[in-house]
Amino acid sequence: MNQQKTISVLNQQLLSTLENSKNYTMAVAEAMPEGKFNSKLVESNWNFRELLHHIAYGIHWWEANYVKDVKTDWDPTPTKSNKKEVIKYLNDSYDALQKTISKEKLSDEKLHGFHATLDHITHHRGQAVLFLRSQGLTAPEYTY
Repeated sequence: MNQQKTISVLNQQLLSTLENSKNYTMAVAEAMPEGKFNSKLVESNWNFRELLHHIAYGIHWWEANYVKDVKTDWDPTPTKSNKKEVIKYLNDSYDALQKTISKEKLSDEKLHGFHATLDHITHHRGQAVLFLRSQGLTAPEYTY
């Protein structure tokens, strides 16, 4: 297999993994009713809306720093104010990373950055599932 074909296969695998992550994250976000988006597990932590905003901002930050190799400070944008805005921000964040992965030639460092981004998403998405369960809601079935 030539190098260009190998890159294409790798990018397709990454894009498939990213799409699965997006679909599951969006299902988790959609499962929380708008009226409970400000619920907290404990008073000292983020509420559900803030957690999802953090995931979306994190996607942009990890993408810039570790996939595009554009060093930026951690300086989160103001938290979106409602479910619709947070879900749009999540979608936009995933779409931007998808666009980058589809056109980037991935070095080992960029590949590592992609996986670090997914790891960050997975870590916080697990917390979001706990939010759902704490509200007596059934979390979407996990898909990979």
